[in-house]
Amino acid sequence: MHELGIVFHIIKTVERVGAENKLTQVSTVILELGEVSGVIPEELTNCWQWAVQKTELLKEAALVIETIPAVTFCEGCERTYGTVQYGRICPFCGSERTYLVRGNEINLKTIEAC
Repeated sequence: MHELGIVFHIIKTVERVGAENKLTQVSTVILELGEVSGVIPEELTNCWQWAVQKTELLKEAALVIETIPAVTFCEGCERTYGTVQYGRICPFCGSERTYLVRGNEINLKTIEAC
């Protein structure tokens, strides 16, 4: 379960930012999660709810997850397409010369403080 490790990393980062900005309470953390990041949003949320109870700064903080759609680029026809729907093979020209453009990221987007 790497979701717990990700949650601990996010909490550590938020606590560092909180200390730098003299925050006393964080209300919401917004996370961008790539569609093919390998992270299960429900598991991440469950881990979050457990872990934030162990902190003072984030004790009641909500985790909001925004999905980044996975997009693949085809070098054959130079078009992009939805990765989840079509996979590695380009639906336009059938080429396998493709690569992921976005959708595997995990970004800490926003920290909202009370």
